[in-house]
Amino acid sequence: MPKSSLTGSRIRERRQSLRMKQADLARDVGISASYLNLIEHNRRRIGGKVLLDIATALRVDVNALTQGAEETLLEGLREAAASARRSAAELDRIEEFVARFPGWAQLIAAQRRRMVNQERTIEALNDRLTHDPFLAEAMHDLVSNVTAIRSTAAILAQTPEIEAAWRDRFHRNMLEESDRLAQGSQALVSYFDTQVASEVTFATAQEALESVLAEHEHHLASLETGGIAAAEDLIDHAPQLATPQARALALSYFRTYIRDADRLPLKPLQAAFEKERDPAKLAQQFQVPLPQVMHRLACLPQSAGGVDVGLVVADSSGSLLHRKGIDGFPIPRFGAACSLWPVYQSLSHPTQPLKVDVATPPGRRFVTYAISEVSTPVAFDVPQIPRAWMLVMEVDRPARDAAEPRAIGTTCRICPRDACSARREPSILAG
Repeated sequence: MPKSSLTGSRIRERRQSLRMKQADLARDVGISASYLNLIEHNRRRIGGKVLLDIATALRVDVNALTQGAEETLLEGLREAAASARRSAAELDRIEEFVARFPGWAQLIAAQRRRMVNQERTIEALNDRLTHDPFLAEAMHDLVSNVTAIRSTAAILAQTPEIEAAWRDRFHRNMLEESDRLAQGSQALVSYFDTQVASEVTFATAQEALESVLAEHEHHLASLETGGIAAAEDLIDHAPQLATPQARALALSYFRTYIRDADRLPLKPLQAAFEKERDPAKLAQQFQVPLPQVMHRLACLPQSAGGVDVGLVVADSSGSLLHRKGIDGFPIPRFGAACSLWPVYQSLSHPTQPLKVDVATPPGRRFVTYAISEVSTPVAFDVPQIPRAWMLVMEVDRPARDAAEPRAIGTTCRICPRDACSARREPSILAG
């Protein structure tokens, strides 16, 4: 059995943790106190019967004394010390530190690994934004299109007596530039949405999971009847879910998906949804909680019922925990969304369902269903954490007597609505 040079240090730490005197341990094992002192200071190698007797006296497995601090942990600490500027770490006593304080040593090594991973992520994102030729060209084209449109509009606005032929020419130029602007914007969005997973560095586990869901359009056919085995297989074959954090988050979400599929089978729900769009009535019909129905509807195949369904889940901080946008109703990838979204309003009205018609620029109408519920177990003296769900469906033909929809945006930074009382910051689209 190979013995680590730290075995003596571990014996000393274990003995001291048991408040046992050195003389008492030496007597129990049948060796002299001076010999035990040499062992504990790693000046004598130990093995065989003496080691087994010491482990028995200390009520610990012998492997805990011989294999406690691995070389990888020592190497991690050495790397941490080498990377720190003006480090005053006592490298000659690093083995002693690991033996005496293994918990602190593991914490420092783990923090070092986390810092390295974060630095790599930042570098990858910075490199992508700085050197990506497609992004540079796309942004240049977008700015050129906007500048051309604005210049042409200024000429038309400031020259009321312009000849008809020139006016028609300027109008045609504006139309062409607008078309190019729309095409360039769509290409830019598609570029971000269709990146190959192996070439993308995800900043968070949530982004990695969202990438997998987007690939399947949020409908995971293998989980409809495959159970947890299918979920684990899906995780194993998704390159985006390479990190432990992403795998853990995905497994949690897939378990929820499996539970919902069991309570709300696909075909019966599809048939019911074709006849009834109100998620509250569907919840009553299937006798399940309203948020469960809302999540399940967002996971139906897009062809089901001839309507696409979006879903937003937010917590009390305003952070978006789940995103499924639909055409005309984009959802920001980072930060909070428009504060006028009903999903945030519902957080201040727990358990009260809200149905609100909204309109996004440049005027597409949607109906939203929102509700918030406490997501933590109910207990005294424990903070109750609400979570809100919002289902989104486009309104094809609003009723004649329908009220004016609430004007909303995506996020203030790219919202063109200037006269908005909820604006948090100026829009980059402003002149």
